[in-house]
Amino acid sequence: MKKLIPVIFLILLVSSCTLDSKEKALEDVINESLQICQEKSLILAGTYKNKHNILPRACEKGKIKTVGSADWTSGFFPGVLWYLYENSKSNEVLSYAKEYTSRLEKEQFTTDNHDIGFILNCSYGNGYQLTNDSNYLKVLINGAESLATRFNPNVGLIRSWDFHKDLWQYPVIIDNMMNLELLLLATKESGDNKFKDIAISHAQKTLENHYRKDCSCYHVVSYDTITGAPEIKQTFQGYSDESSWSRGQSWGLYGFTLMYRETKDSVFLQQAKKIVSYLISHPNMPDDYIPYWDYDDKDIPNVPRDASAAAVMASALIELSDYVDKEQSDFYLKIAEKQIRELSSPEYMTQPGENGGFILKHSVGFLPQNSEVDVSLNYADYYYVEALVKMKKLLQRDKAIN
Repeated sequence: MKKLIPVIFLILLVSSCTLDSKEKALEDVINESLQICQEKSLILAGTYKNKHNILPRACEKGKIKTVGSADWTSGFFPGVLWYLYENSKSNEVLSYAKEYTSRLEKEQFTTDNHDIGFILNCSYGNGYQLTNDSNYLKVLINGAESLATRFNPNVGLIRSWDFHKDLWQYPVIIDNMMNLELLLLATKESGDNKFKDIAISHAQKTLENHYRKDCSCYHVVSYDTITGAPEIKQTFQGYSDESSWSRGQSWGLYGFTLMYRETKDSVFLQQAKKIVSYLISHPNMPDDYIPYWDYDDKDIPNVPRDASAAAVMASALIELSDYVDKEQSDFYLKIAEKQIRELSSPEYMTQPGENGGFILKHSVGFLPQNSEVDVSLNYADYYYVEALVKMKKLLQRDKAIN
């Protein structure tokens, strides 16, 4: 009977929260959603607590997909736990956050891909911010050193992938903007400016070469290693090379926002604002601001939405609202609020007993390869929980001021 109590509580909580997430006070939606996220995440954490070499990545048709520490998504579930601990200060959540983070320790020495930023910053990075654990900092500095080995000064960017050498000389993907935060943290904590210099160079070159005139971006740009000039521009995971793959657009928005936060270079702020303008004015942006998997799929509206693209966008908009004037800030927050309310509704939040403890449904991984289409994904959950925590802090700050 005792085992049934948490499940019954979760059912009641989900029912009270999701049925009217679009009408309740935003503060109530956030608090109730965070409680649901914690209950679900504890279920997922408990499922794999004794399987020390794996982490949950996705849930498709009720079946959970797990991965090892080297997978690019391995840091997101520990990151979810850290955000939930920050919100609730639950010792149970803290214990799981430490356990799942420890499973990634060896990745600090990974040099064969760019995803070390995703893997370590979401896990050890969030953990360090909350605990000030010096061992976490060592892992982060080592990880930044590893990531820095992938920087080619002649090209001015960090190489993303080492595969498909028959297609690309030096491929750089827009996702790589998200890994720069690890480098920026390393400079702040170590005093070594080389990490920040690499991050700035990468962001500047990405701005110059990834973006079209309308401020949409390509997914992949490959560079000539001798001249440093772009040789190929593609959208590998999107509808077509010239289309706007939605999560890629959100990665860029988030990346330039964090670059402005850390450098205060107005060029990065202006780029972030231009990306927002492109996204919100796109004729295929739905009224609820949950994007289709690609803004230019010719079969819209009969194509999947991508909750992960919406979650990343919402989190970025909340932060960006702090760097603009009040009119723009209010506008950005209105969009983010709509996204949060929609993602917290039964349309996107999983129900009790559904999807094994994952939080959101209707995300898209890699549609052209029919991989993880319309499923639950750990990075959608991560940026959704991050957006909830950010918005809660903002509301609390505003309440304290007023």
